[in-house]
Amino acid sequence: MITVVDVNTDRTLDDFAAHAPLKRPVEDLRAVAQQYADRLGDRTVWMVNSTAQGGGVAEMLPKVVSMLRELGVSTEWAVIVSEEDRFFQLTKHLHNLLHGAGDPHISEDDRALYRSVSEQMAERLARRVAPGDPVVVHDPQPLGTGALLQETMDVPSVWRCHIGLDATNDATEAAWDFLRPWAEAYDETVFTLREYVPDFLEDRADLIQPALNPLSPKNRTLSVTELSSVLRRARLSGSPHPTMEGDFASPARRLQRNGSFAPATRPDDLGLMERPIITQISRWDRLKGFAPLLQGFARLKDSRFMDRNAVSERDRYRLSLSRLVLAGPDPDSVSDDPEGQEVFDEICRLWHDLPPEIQRDVAIITLPMASRRVNSLMVNALQRCSTIIAQNSLREGFGLTVTEAMWKRRPVMGTHAAGLREQVKDGVHGRRIPKAEDPEGIAHTLHEMLNTEAERKRWARNARRRVSERYLVFTQVRRWLEVLAQTVDRQAAVSVDGHATTNDPTDA
Repeated sequence: MITVVDVNTDRTLDDFAAHAPLKRPVEDLRAVAQQYADRLGDRTVWMVNSTAQGGGVAEMLPKVVSMLRELGVSTEWAVIVSEEDRFFQLTKHLHNLLHGAGDPHISEDDRALYRSVSEQMAERLARRVAPGDPVVVHDPQPLGTGALLQETMDVPSVWRCHIGLDATNDATEAAWDFLRPWAEAYDETVFTLREYVPDFLEDRADLIQPALNPLSPKNRTLSVTELSSVLRRARLSGSPHPTMEGDFASPARRLQRNGSFAPATRPDDLGLMERPIITQISRWDRLKGFAPLLQGFARLKDSRFMDRNAVSERDRYRLSLSRLVLAGPDPDSVSDDPEGQEVFDEICRLWHDLPPEIQRDVAIITLPMASRRVNSLMVNALQRCSTIIAQNSLREGFGLTVTEAMWKRRPVMGTHAAGLREQVKDGVHGRRIPKAEDPEGIAHTLHEMLNTEAERKRWARNARRRVSERYLVFTQVRRWLEVLAQTVDRQAAVSVDGHATTNDPTDA
């Protein structure tokens, strides 16, 4: 099944320009947009991915789509929906392989399944796409769909790969061996970092880095009153006073000692507005490094660590008050990530094994996905009341959660994963730990960050400035206009010269 997502234009470019820090980026985008829109003509651009919620791609596409429309480019967002559960298990396996992890074996049955689902999706997408419409396919899940669509239709095609690894091993080689015949069918490819581009695509690869929408519910400024209201309505904090607005229909849920889930104010209030809070918010994925982060925080709270490292009674008191929040989407709500529930269960088991005195200072929280707006507000509020945002990824294609935290002037504890290394300069925007798998190193880095308040403020200022200059949606949309116009021009030139081919992508 192909689902076309209804994208609402909640903010116009004029709305952005009304905010003084955003006026110049909007003007720069408008100055060049018309020339690219004219080259695209009356074509409709199709953005295709595998889920409408959960993950960075689904976060970015609504604003990219609506902004392209406002600039005069007809744009639609389509999502592939397969009833074959094994298909998304396979594409999750490919996702892990591209990050250098997992069993490199891919069976002939896997290849047959991928082709079968891709054929079904391509046939259905062809009923919606017109000849000449540019098709932009995001990540491995719909890669085959776009390749087969191009085989049967005269469409300019772009594959946008959001993931990768800045090294090669047996896992990455297996992934690219599988993906290569499909990827080579595209006119153009787009990657996040140059290090992610495989050799065989170098002659048709562009770079576009992810970006955030500064006025979205997830990133807009929250006043103290709004912040308090969102936390209370999400049941992330309590209030003894009567309030005008009731709770959200689906509150955040916190793991309890008996294994059940309850509002996050149980068994006690987290103290999000009062305590030193370390927060990581990500999909439940082993590569996000939740487990070693949890183990590192447990080391930080251990009395023996405090005895060795606390330099004053105030230092010791700060460490004793600190709490860790590990938050992510309800695992049942992310359709293209079948490992989510398994990973989440592993983290819950680790939490249950903690000593009670440490367990009470760690909150495992699921955020509802029934409303994208409400979920985004919860994430916004959690990030804004955090002392430190952690992203302990073993691998990270980019890491928009870090971009979001930096925009909110929050110092980041990141790793040397390529996407985080691109954003966070050690000692400038926060700290990068030497090894994401090392709990002892995590504990020492968190201790250092918690006890250097002046440095945290400096890192926060620098972080905000870096996002303003590099990672806002206006820059991303401009790059998409450039790539789309370039791809349409190139495909038209090939057609005129008579060199267009219709080779089966799996014949390689």
